[in-house]
Amino acid sequence: MQKVLITGGAGYVGHVLTPRLLAAGYEVTVYDKLFFGCRLPNDPKLRVVQGDIRDRAKLKPLFEGQDAVLHLACISNDASFELDEQLSKTINYDCFEPIVIDAKNAGVKRFVYCSSSSVYGVSNSPQVTEEHALLPLTLYNKFKGMCEPLLWKHMADDFTAVTIRPATVCGYSPRTRLDLSVNILTNHAVNKGVITVFGGLQMRPNLHIEDMVDAYHLMLTAPHEKIHGEVFNIGFENHSIADIALMVQKIVAEEFPDKGAIDIVTTPSDDNRSYHVNSDKVFRTLGYRPKRTIEDAVRDLARAFRNRLLDDSFDNDWYYNVRTMKRIGAT
Repeated sequence: MQKVLITGGAGYVGHVLTPRLLAAGYEVTVYDKLFFGCRLPNDPKLRVVQGDIRDRAKLKPLFEGQDAVLHLACISNDASFELDEQLSKTINYDCFEPIVIDAKNAGVKRFVYCSSSSVYGVSNSPQVTEEHALLPLTLYNKFKGMCEPLLWKHMADDFTAVTIRPATVCGYSPRTRLDLSVNILTNHAVNKGVITVFGGLQMRPNLHIEDMVDAYHLMLTAPHEKIHGEVFNIGFENHSIADIALMVQKIVAEEFPDKGAIDIVTTPSDDNRSYHVNSDKVFRTLGYRPKRTIEDAVRDLARAFRNRLLDDSFDNDWYYNVRTMKRIGAT
């Protein structure tokens, strides 16, 4: 698996994943619409192609000679999806099966699909495993889940197919998103001195961005027989939003001892998504276990703010998916 094509390889996770794979010796092709620009390294083993995954004629030839595809590209999260539901459906669902078919026909040997743990919706189960029913609350969740069986239709002995359902990613990236729960709370704590919690009791699984990248790398190297046709939850710490706020308050106070007290303000929320994801299967099967905590992610972000790597964090649309899509008139 030396030649890898990453759809969406210039996004939040892609900006950490792509350099990691290059450093590990892979030849990487990134295919991305570049809504958020590109800060990937200048590397002879990297080819960046600006394109839309719905453009079958442009994407199809790029599968030739590739060993594996990591399919990350999508309109990410509920708020972005709801901005333009037809746009999001065509990107997140309609073009998915053609991508799988074209990759397989081109001789790609492995296809890794990035689904989402949000497909579980709301669950009172103390441990949501991969066998749990998919109960999506939004169209984003729904279409993420609907792509999974489309991949299984085309799995074959010479076409390894695997789906991962990651938790909400957090931490610093060269293209950091500040519209994800841990990152939002950290931005407010560092730059406003007040953390606003919407609701607070909702349970959310979280995953450090570097651990997310570890999981992708693992899916490229794991034996066919251990991952073929399998779904893996990829998460680590399950905490309520209120508990995450307390962690952020503690770490930011340690990193910025001169800032003074950081207040937490709680307000009502109509966001009912709540679930406690169990990721034991990927440990049993592949020995994978995340190494970094939410507190590590908060500390990384706090230091990035201090080092002026995340300037203008409230006013710059670049950190926010919906705002950027509105500004550029994404179609």
